[in-house]
Amino acid sequence: MAQAQAPVEDLRSREQSIQRSQQKTGAAYRELQQAQYETKLAEQDYLNAQEAQRAAQKHADEMKRQLDAASKALAAAKAREARTRKAYDEALGGVDKAFQKPPAK
Repeated sequence: MAQAQAPVEDLRSREQSIQRSQQKTGAAYRELQQAQYETKLAEQDYLNAQEAQRAAQKHADEMKRQLDAASKALAAAKAREARTRKAYDEALGGVDKAFQKPPAK
């Protein structure tokens, strides 16, 4: 009778071992699926951030071009102001000299 029970216990032990292995496999598969899902989300986040960075760089490049153009326009305006101030000062000096001359008799 002891011999008849041993195969049944071995069979039960084997079935339990198979069941535990299947449970572990199922849990590992669910973890794999979750990891794959998280990888896809992370990849999409990366691609979105990369695209945002490209757009920001493009915008920054455009802003730099506008800054350079404004800087050139400012330099030109300052140079023109300096020229016109000089011309005004010369003209004002001419008026001052005219007032300083004695009247013609």
